Amino acid sequence: MTLIPADSMGTPLTRLDGYAKVTGTAPYAVEHRVDNPLYLHPVQATVARGRVTAMDTGGALRLPGVVAALTVFDAPALADTSDGELSILQDDHVHFRGQLIGAVVAETAETARHGADLVRTEYETEPHNTELRADDPGRYAPDQVNPTFPTDTEEGDVEAGLAEAEVSIDRTYTTPAEHNNPMEPHACIARWDESSGRTEVTLYDSTQGVHTVRSTLAPLFGLEPSQLRVLAPHVGGGFGSKGAPHAHNVLALLAARRCAGRPVKYACTRQQMFALVGYRTPTVQRIRLGADRDGRLTALAHDVVETTARVKEFAEQTAVASRTMYATPNRRTSHRLVALDVPVPFWMRAPGECPGMYAAESAMDELAVACGIDPIELRIRNEPGTDPESGRPWSGRHLVECLRTGAERFGWAGRDPAPRARTDGDWLVGTGVAAATYPAMAMPGNTARIEFADQHYTVDIGAADIGTGTWTALTQIAADALGCAPTAVRLRIGDTDLPEASVAGGSTGIGSWGSAVVAAARAFRREHGDHPAAGAHSSAPAEENPDAGKFALHSFGAHFVEARVHRATGEIRIPRMLGVFSIGRAINPRTLRSQLIGGMTMGVSGALHEDSVRDHRFGHIVTHDLASYHISAHADVQDIDAIWLDEVDEHSNPMGSRGAGEIGIVGAAAAVANAVHHATGVRVRALPITADTVLSAGVQS
Repeated sequence: MTLIPADSMGTPLTRLDGYAKVTGTAPYAVEHRVDNPLYLHPVQATVARGRVTAMDTGGALRLPGVVAALTVFDAPALADTSDGELSILQDDHVHFRGQLIGAVVAETAETARHGADLVRTEYETEPHNTELRADDPGRYAPDQVNPTFPTDTEEGDVEAGLAEAEVSIDRTYTTPAEHNNPMEPHACIARWDESSGRTEVTLYDSTQGVHTVRSTLAPLFGLEPSQLRVLAPHVGGGFGSKGAPHAHNVLALLAARRCAGRPVKYACTRQQMFALVGYRTPTVQRIRLGADRDGRLTALAHDVVETTARVKEFAEQTAVASRTMYATPNRRTSHRLVALDVPVPFWMRAPGECPGMYAAESAMDELAVACGIDPIELRIRNEPGTDPESGRPWSGRHLVECLRTGAERFGWAGRDPAPRARTDGDWLVGTGVAAATYPAMAMPGNTARIEFADQHYTVDIGAADIGTGTWTALTQIAADALGCAPTAVRLRIGDTDLPEASVAGGSTGIGSWGSAVVAAARAFRREHGDHPAAGAHSSAPAEENPDAGKFALHSFGAHFVEARVHRATGEIRIPRMLGVFSIGRAINPRTLRSQLIGGMTMGVSGALHEDSVRDHRFGHIVTHDLASYHISAHADVQDIDAIWLDEVDEHSNPMGSRGAGEIGIVGAAAAVANAVHHATGVRVRALPITADTVLSAGVQS
């Protein structure tokens, strides 16, 4: 693969969209200027399973300012009802509490909300089940896990390897449901226009992929893709939850169709997001490890049971990282789903790898203790020479370097391995380590267009910037590929009128879109030279990576955490955290560091705070706001730092980079858990680790 030379890439260029954002001039989804808008507020089911038998909208329709009301009995029909999550208001069945069953549209948001409160709904209820149990008799094996991984894998004889092991552990770890909470809630403006005799639909959306929204929603409404334009120039966070449209988009479009000619605005409330836009599935993970006295693995089994929804399947790839992480002759991974009366789980930053590596790296720490081996040394001893799953050579596996670099910078040398060996007054002090990995994937179907005019190159691609720095990083890539300064590049993104682009997900965005920009720049320079005439233009799709099938493309990293636990109260503090990562070339160090420490912060948050508590009597999440759904705040994140190795991956893409949006969270919770164990001697195997859990486990003794 021919790499492009780096001049702008690798420099910490200030965010090009920063000024617009801090001055409030960057328009987010519901802030786009539209004429004469209406406002929508949904009606949600208040039972977890059953049927809607009646909906009285009379009180709402009599309210001054109310324009329309939609119910399951009179909503416009969808052309395609095959998607159980998106096929709303098409029948009277209730599949989970909080499901959209209607809406009120009014002249103001306040009137719409008042009108929705006036809708009277009657139900015929059925028994429901919302609780994940590992022994649920209805658990089953899905055909595959996200996105297309085999459900189960096995090599060697795992049971024999475990039986013959000199040291073995058998542990079960659990993780709770967690909800994405980006600063900008899911929101959109829908406009349905039939004035020209041809239906033209516009959707301003908060999404991680405008083309994905169009390709998903257009068939639902019987539209050709060209009839639906989706725009999202600025997005206030997503973390995966905005990687595809959800039912709220469909509801807004149904309302806009009913009120044709007037745009309809709908911004989900924080509470509504806990029922409508996906979440990280809870998991029960059993991990069995066998090793010899020197800590070398003889067998590994990672078996997962997790939640899906009855209305639509989502199978998270929780055990997949265990297929490639460490060397062992005997390995088995499996996934089983339990379908419940709950909303559909969905992507949340590093789906699969995040909960899976929490359990796997906690188990490795327990194995290190059982073997009496330093946890860093244990990982080094189990380093595979090639990818255990595919047998391919690594494009650049530098986990050992990450571990050793981090150990030196963190001050690991001289660490007493005994728990509770270090105290500071009433505080018990410990340190923990965990490894991280994330695949370096690329998405197909990306094309870029470049035009020269006014001494500037306009670069068009329908990419998304969800706060990750796309505006800046793609500009730097284009500048280097075109051989010009970043100031000579004018980037346009976030619009389906621009060339096709994949979703910002799976840490694939910059790698996939940047490859298309490089291909278009190379085509432009071939066709027009270095001194193009005004109006010169070229477009090209991203070239297929010739090394994709020859090498195992993964990023790696190591987390180091210091934990302090108060022996009397169980309060947990994380005064220090360091991440060291191998992610290929850094496109922009400023935005890269932001992504890495953001992921690490989410890892601390998941380890110590986040828990979507469901009341199984009624089926809904009760911690459905930021007052009761706790996330890490400033006091919880103190001395946190992320560094990366100076490297270029010549096999990954023309920039030599690998995605870094998700690896920062992978393994972070395990490092916290391992540090808490080292501080206290208490091993908590259920997230989040809270004061009451360490106290009940005997930290005071």
